[in-house]
Amino acid sequence: MNYTLRPYQAEAREAVWQEWEQGRRRTLLVLPTGCGKTVVFSKVAEDEVNRGGKVLIMAHRGELLEQAADKIRQITGIACAYEKAGETAFGSMLPITVGSVQSLCRERRLSQYPKDYYSSIIVDEAHHCLSDTYQRVLDHFPEAKVLGVTATADRADKKSLGAWFDSQAYEYTMTQAIRDGYLCPIRAQMIPLQLDISSVGVSNGDYNAGEIGSALEPYLRQIAQEIASHYADRKTVVFLPLIHTSQRFCELLKEMGMKAAEVNGNSPDRAEILKDFEAGKYSVLCNSMLLTEGWDCPSVDCVVMLRPTKVRSLYQQAVGRGTRLFPGKTELLILDFLWLTERHDLCRPSSLISKDGDIARRIDRQVAEGGGSIDILEAEANAERDALADREKALAEQLAFMRNRKRKLVDPLQYAMSIAAEDLANYTPTFLWEMGPPTQKQLEFLEKRGIFAGSVENMGKASLLIDRLIRRQEEGLATPRQIRCLERFGFRQVGTWSFQQANEMISRLAAREWTMPFGIEAGSYRP
Repeated sequence: MNYTLRPYQAEAREAVWQEWEQGRRRTLLVLPTGCGKTVVFSKVAEDEVNRGGKVLIMAHRGELLEQAADKIRQITGIACAYEKAGETAFGSMLPITVGSVQSLCRERRLSQYPKDYYSSIIVDEAHHCLSDTYQRVLDHFPEAKVLGVTATADRADKKSLGAWFDSQAYEYTMTQAIRDGYLCPIRAQMIPLQLDISSVGVSNGDYNAGEIGSALEPYLRQIAQEIASHYADRKTVVFLPLIHTSQRFCELLKEMGMKAAEVNGNSPDRAEILKDFEAGKYSVLCNSMLLTEGWDCPSVDCVVMLRPTKVRSLYQQAVGRGTRLFPGKTELLILDFLWLTERHDLCRPSSLISKDGDIARRIDRQVAEGGGSIDILEAEANAERDALADREKALAEQLAFMRNRKRKLVDPLQYAMSIAAEDLANYTPTFLWEMGPPTQKQLEFLEKRGIFAGSVENMGKASLLIDRLIRRQEEGLATPRQIRCLERFGFRQVGTWSFQQANEMISRLAAREWTMPFGIEAGSYRP
């Protein structure tokens, strides 16, 4: 079917196939909530079918299966078989199966499928895929290409997805999606209510939900009053740690005149409540972390996270309920509370946009000190500018030493700082292949382009350097050798110069027998 993908969706689809065709058979696709990950993997599945293959799409909840099947039918026109409960896809003529991992992992079901039955497997919400149930299914089809799709590559138990996946094919960040106009702007508001969770224990990699519920109980009325007094005009979703805490909070909101409703896994009328909330019958919806996946209500413009978490993926999924665009909606407001804890891994609004701990702390400081609500992209830009200034100052002596070396080649750190490439300067390998030593071919390429390859520790960093060098050459920017030459004369930010601008200055220096041209102050010169 002729379905027009957004530019980043088309790039993501192409990137997945590039990874597979280059032999990286287990690859990740990272798209923020609301950016159409189902659309992308539907087109990837269609591509596989058109090549004569069969596709298995796995999810861990029934709602996600139904959504995937509906979206695939809308976008590709292909109907799906189901592997769940009383239905089986074995022997079906339909080329795409959507399957419940809980059903598929059972030996009786799984054993009937030949090992080569599926040529591709797509794992929705891939941050779950390291669990035993998913691994049992994936191990059964060892030759299948695997695409893991997620809004975040983090995981609660800290097992790195990079230990199982070979690569990340594509990532489209929330920051970029907001800037491109595909998600709504996000503002964060600190509520200076001191909630002490310093004594709360940790269970399965996150704060213990029962202990959080107990710690939160004394503050529920005060929080409800805050929402009723200042945010009654918002369409709000509140995430709480326990069902009874959620029910209690809902009752308090009702006492204060709010049109509030509560849903949980045992609610017999859950579908009706969600429909009524979407239609505007209720202005606040309370839940105990039930609605983090598989539920969309684009009109939500306020999220209250009363379940403090260390798990970035959980935090992002919760906030993602409010990031979609909607007519008349200008922003999503996150109400953040002053959780008192000695731990430094508590997720806050900065967790949505920054994986850099220093940048995140600077963003959180702005939110805490801002008084009113803060646009988190503006806060990120301010934090990055300040952090870069501090880092440049701290690295000044080290870089000065590098610039004055007799060596003809450019140190990778010097190059990264010269072209303002934070990702290169702070690179840490994620996937197993990245951790291996650089190949001889990579080292030869880097040295040919003017990079001192002896300081390149691993294959991943070599790969990133090579990609950056090729991209900069295509964009007509200064080469490492030009940067090295001009920085030795005291010029700064040469990495932002064009190849032509750098070449002209080097020619002027050479014409004056390598002395500074009259009237030029190298440290402040900009072409």
